Amino acid sequence: MAHLTEPVPSPHERPVFARVEGQAVYAAYSAGVLGAVVGLIIGLTDASLPLSGNSSFGTLIALFAAAAAAVVSATGYWRSRTAPGQEWRLALSPVRFGVNAVSVVIVHTVLAVLATLVLFVVLGRAFIGLPVQPFWSTVLSAVVLGLVAYLVFLSVARMTTQRMSSLLMVFIVLGSLTAMVTTPDPRWWLVHFSHLGTFDDISSVVFNGTLIAGGLLVTTFAVYLANDMRALGDAFLHPRAVPVVSTMFVIMGVMLAGVGVFPVDDHLLLHNLSAMGLAVVYIGLLAAGPRVLRGMPRAYFLASWGFLASVIVSLVLFIVGYFGLTAFEIIVFALIFGWIAVFIRFLGVTASGVGETKSPSPRSVQ
Repeated sequence: MAHLTEPVPSPHERPVFARVEGQAVYAAYSAGVLGAVVGLIIGLTDASLPLSGNSSFGTLIALFAAAAAAVVSATGYWRSRTAPGQEWRLALSPVRFGVNAVSVVIVHTVLAVLATLVLFVVLGRAFIGLPVQPFWSTVLSAVVLGLVAYLVFLSVARMTTQRMSSLLMVFIVLGSLTAMVTTPDPRWWLVHFSHLGTFDDISSVVFNGTLIAGGLLVTTFAVYLANDMRALGDAFLHPRAVPVVSTMFVIMGVMLAGVGVFPVDDHLLLHNLSAMGLAVVYIGLLAAGPRVLRGMPRAYFLASWGFLASVIVSLVLFIVGYFGLTAFEIIVFALIFGWIAVFIRFLGVTASGVGETKSPSPRSVQ
């Protein structure tokens, strides 16, 4: 579903969007053919594999889905840099473009793996004990890899700030939930949220990896955000709003990645500094909003003060012992990414209003 703040394609842009759809279909067919070959080989080799679980058909297909997502996302993100609305990426330095591309590829690859695993878990629960015979292994593998390639190509080829914020939240939520349900300590929540990253198993790899990749994505997000804010101009924002806000988002990304790079059991001081730095920058963005983001709608500032008040109330409830450290960390975590979503929505609405004011003739909304 397209975001409400996305512009309606102009007549000269429509062929480009149609070409992107065509390229996504070609990517889906290519991945589907590869998937059919892989599925047939797996089915002929071992038709007794279960649909889900350890050493299952779903696990094998998830690995190939990861490869397909990585190749398609890298290719699509590179090819789309000249698409309408994406030309500004051509002016990025090779290093910055490289960091952006790596974060986009990592996130799409991990999401493809998680989505594939979840799909086969559901199928495994629906068809308990069903062996994967050659015909069905071929069909399932072709469909899954084809869908992964199609959806990933469209996602990276039409990347916007709004879509990146949605991608960021989905990635963080799915990664955290995956770490929670796979952790070897079912009572992890009695310690603290970061306890999920202290085990020498896959759950800790997922948890810490999610934070690191999420931090990279936030730094990429800052680049898109700066480009959108420049379109508003000094009449709506403080003259220093773009460098200030984008730099603070980059710092948030570095701090978020630091929480994953430095597990609490090995690097307590650096872990805590990263977590506190993330919270301090977030509060700083909320407090600086009325001055730096002076042209934003009044409702945005009411929402921001609501987020700030929620942080303060949560801190008080934690201090008085109403809930533990885990609940406090999760609440603050949710507030940070919830505010990012609200900020991007309001920024998009403001930018749309500026565009309509500057436009010589109104465009009809279909």
